[in-house]
Amino acid sequence: MEGLIDHADSVGNAGRYGEGDVQWMTAGGGVVHGEMFPLVHSDRPNSLRLFQIWLNLPAVSKMVQPSFAMFWNSDVPVYKTDDEKASVTVWAGDYFLEENVTQNSPPPDSWAADPSNDVAVLHITVQPGGSIVIPKANSSADINRSVYLIEGHKSNVKVDGKVINEKVCLTMDATKDVPIELDQGAKEEVQFLLLQGKPINEPVAQHGPFVMNTQSEIRDAFMDYQRTQFGGWPWPKDDMVFPQDKGRFALIDGKETRPPASTTESCSS
Repeated sequence: MEGLIDHADSVGNAGRYGEGDVQWMTAGGGVVHGEMFPLVHSDRPNSLRLFQIWLNLPAVSKMVQPSFAMFWNSDVPVYKTDDEKASVTVWAGDYFLEENVTQNSPPPDSWAADPSNDVAVLHITVQPGGSIVIPKANSSADINRSVYLIEGHKSNVKVDGKVINEKVCLTMDATKDVPIELDQGAKEEVQFLLLQGKPINEPVAQHGPFVMNTQSEIRDAFMDYQRTQFGGWPWPKDDMVFPQDKGRFALIDGKETRPPASTTESCSS
């Protein structure tokens, strides 16, 4: 959302992304990865503001090949109300997408890749005097929906008719539309993070960075790492940071791409 991150992993993929870019990585059968924070500006603070969201994989997909995708900020759909007092950045899902606008597809083995799982990750901003309605879920199946108030908790925003004045996580009924309204007299905007999806409904065993279904599988994962290091580390430093003036890029499967020129930031050397 703000600032830049340098990614490097044991598969050989890498990237510098930020300022609204979206990175997807499916760890699958195992990948070592580092996320570092390059100091690209020498004349002002190198601020960083982001969400790192983890989605589980079903047992059948736990050992898939790792995969990686990058979506530059110019390709991330943003919906705005007619009065432009509310907006929704669609990081995942098909909600609020206008005609002829498609969602960015996550890696193929992600739980979010199957539309029937109705995964949605939305960043919602409402200005004073603005309003927006979060539509009910697409699926009639059991869908979990949580809405986090992340900014503007003193603005007395109304969510589904109830005034909210603290940073909270709201568990919502995904079968109903949810209106969000902010009074014209509010002193600041409000921001929400919406997370939604069909539950996998499988046991979860977690230790450190590993997420499996049983403790036995967790032990196997540790042994796999000790034996293979998931391919080793192909970079010259553990804390890999790319040159200050490198700019935003994605190196995937040996091919380097960059964002369109209009979205490339300038760096101070």
